[in-house]
Amino acid sequence: MDRPEIGVDVGMTIRCLWAALVLVLGLSHGVAAQDRAWLQIEAQPNLADAQDRARAYSALFPDVAGFQIASGWYAITLGPYAPDAAAGRIFDLKRENMIPSDSFITDGSDHGQQFWPVGQIGTSPDDPAVAVAPVLPVDPVVVADETVREAKASEAELTRDGRMELQTALGWYGFYAAAVDGSFGAGTRNSMAEWQSVNGFEPTGVLTTMQRAALLENYQADQAEFGFQTITEAEAGIEITLPMSLIQFDRYEPPFVHYIEKAGSGLRVYLISEPGDQSSLYGLYDILQTLEVVPADGDRVRGEDSFTINAQSATVQSYAYAEAVNGTVKGYMVVWNPADADRMSRILPALKTSFRPLGDKALDPGLVPMDDAARSGLLSGLEVKAPILSRSGFYIDAAGSVLTTVEAVASCNRVTIDHDIDATVRLADAATGLAVLTPAQPLAPSAYAQFQTGTLRLGSEISVAGYSYEAKLPAPVLSFGVFEEDKGLNGETGIARLAIALLPGDAGGPVVDQTGAVIGMALPAMVNGAKLLPDGVAFSASAATIMATLTKAGVVPSTSTQTAIATPDALNAAALGMTVLVSCWE
Repeated sequence: MDRPEIGVDVGMTIRCLWAALVLVLGLSHGVAAQDRAWLQIEAQPNLADAQDRARAYSALFPDVAGFQIASGWYAITLGPYAPDAAAGRIFDLKRENMIPSDSFITDGSDHGQQFWPVGQIGTSPDDPAVAVAPVLPVDPVVVADETVREAKASEAELTRDGRMELQTALGWYGFYAAAVDGSFGAGTRNSMAEWQSVNGFEPTGVLTTMQRAALLENYQADQAEFGFQTITEAEAGIEITLPMSLIQFDRYEPPFVHYIEKAGSGLRVYLISEPGDQSSLYGLYDILQTLEVVPADGDRVRGEDSFTINAQSATVQSYAYAEAVNGTVKGYMVVWNPADADRMSRILPALKTSFRPLGDKALDPGLVPMDDAARSGLLSGLEVKAPILSRSGFYIDAAGSVLTTVEAVASCNRVTIDHDIDATVRLADAATGLAVLTPAQPLAPSAYAQFQTGTLRLGSEISVAGYSYEAKLPAPVLSFGVFEEDKGLNGETGIARLAIALLPGDAGGPVVDQTGAVIGMALPAMVNGAKLLPDGVAFSASAATIMATLTKAGVVPSTSTQTAIATPDALNAAALGMTVLVSCWE
């Protein structure tokens, strides 16, 4: 459930709440001794706005109360509660993003005249005849924060440990990335100013007593909520801070150390450790992007000795980092639900700033038994992305445009050529069953189709290049057969009948004659009503049909001038060199 939208100047509201927080911090021990406590969730400068906001919050909470406070503003609160119950309540509501993050607990000592619920005084807050209880005038009391000089003076009293804790807290929220040494140099001052600016304060670069207390209070609350622990993973040679309230160690499966979710948190962490150099790092970069937990969308940065992947879809988000150091590749990958973005904004910085490779020890590939496929592919129990289906296609021009079957691109959210080259569908012609693809960037294929314009003699030998077994094999194969007829079984024009054994993955592949010229494209198996065709009967779109379709798509087809029979090597080079794998993804 979303909390009501805040309709006033956020900076002014935050400043007001922080001023009130000074009183709360000064009375923190007194609050525990009181019988009642409230959660102050918002304050407004005038009564009308405060009543509107209180009414909006009342749609979410049954215990909304409003009071004029000592500053002259109007506070909207939840409660009252017992003090210990108030602490648990504010923790739960902030975690669920139900109330503003700067809400706080108050003992009510500055509560003046109550203005909400109006119903306590009249019959209905919406009834214009109901008189709102008069608000007694209160002399405004402005709680002043420290000046910069006063803040520096109070800061000077901090111990070295206290200064280091502030640097740690700033680093936790992503404002500070240098050494935690207790020395407040330019880097620390800049991070303090950035924190102040983000939280609605004047960016002086010197935190006041109140600001330091608020920063540390929030930091300590996060530590308690997520159960952060510094994990020294000796087998992997990695040190990192992990949220152990949300995850738990599961297993070693080189090159990964698996930490799975705990209590339905939806969070997973994989530490990465393997022997290797830059080539291993680059291989890992490619492998990770074949995993289901690494969506196609998002930023990727690969340098000479490290990479980062920040990937997101509607259902999964992940962040991966790895570096090559001391003859090893080490890093980590975090996977979470995009709905948990607020929580991850507090967790991810801790992992980023705490990750540290230890020495030259890497996870032993023989630590646990693995089959050859898992070890060679570095899959280690992670689900690999798989397309809905894969079919064949072939290059039709020097820029890398591809001809394939409509079946290969129907209802796809993404289409790729040869696994990882994104392509768009330029044309999909249902009448002919032909589709033309344009790669995301121009390619330079080693071969592309040269179409036969002459008439092929019936009974001539032909071959089809295709990915018969879809993505299971790394390269296409040639199937051999005979050109049976230049029309369909019922006399259909624009197609030819072949005597050849093809598999579904061959659809979209080029049909070539003995000169290496393309005479057609293999079509998906036809369903002829209730009739089941014999094995070895296949059909192809004719070269004339293909060339007419390419012209309609703005592609100028090339024609063959070859008349001599090609050698087996030349035929293989021509047919297999132009053939590509076309994959359809959800």
